Amino acid sequence: MNLLANLLTSLSLLCGFASVVFSLERNFTFASWAIVFAVVFDGLDGPAARLNQGSSEFGKQFDSLVDAVVFGIAPSILGYTFVYKDFHIFATLALFMYLAASVVRLARYNLTPSDKMATYFYGLPTTVSGGLLASFILICLKYNQVPSPILFLSLVLFLAFLMVSNARYLNLYGLRLVLDKFVGVFLVFALLAVIFFPQAVLFLFFSLYIILSPFVATKQQSK
Repeated sequence: MNLLANLLTSLSLLCGFASVVFSLERNFTFASWAIVFAVVFDGLDGPAARLNQGSSEFGKQFDSLVDAVVFGIAPSILGYTFVYKDFHIFATLALFMYLAASVVRLARYNLTPSDKMATYFYGLPTTVSGGLLASFILICLKYNQVPSPILFLSLVLFLAFLMVSNARYLNLYGLRLVLDKFVGVFLVFALLAVIFFPQAVLFLFFSLYIILSPFVATKQQSK
């Protein structure tokens, strides 16, 4: 059992639980940041597993179950408490569809042979969809803007569709191959995110991944 990787996965689960608690207390800023930190821990557990003699079947299943909570349940509760006031039924239906799509996405990932995911996944990763929703809410809170519930729920349904689609999205290895070519730009980008406007830069990063990743993954596959 890889203790370091499982510890990082557990920290991601802790962030997801914290997000749910903060959402129920209507502290949307902390609830959103908890999901963002969960994205970071989730991104580290895979490299940690490979660094320590590879991943195990237990680690894979544990990671998927945690992702269902952190990037399925937590964003759904955050989204519902954020916009439910005037849209009870629509918010419930849209966010249930989002939750169901995230679980389907993770189940499909577990059943896909590893050799078919060398540099990309099929369907938008739940990590990215959860991170995008959290960063969108952070932008709204930062600038004291109340988003249109219809716009927000349309975004939720769009992300749900992408998660169960057959679109190819770069995994961490494929993303690293791309970023290695632009490491200087990426470092500047990250520095600006930390210092000046992290909410907007996070949203931009997730958005660019969603828009550009399928094209880059298809181009890599054709080589």
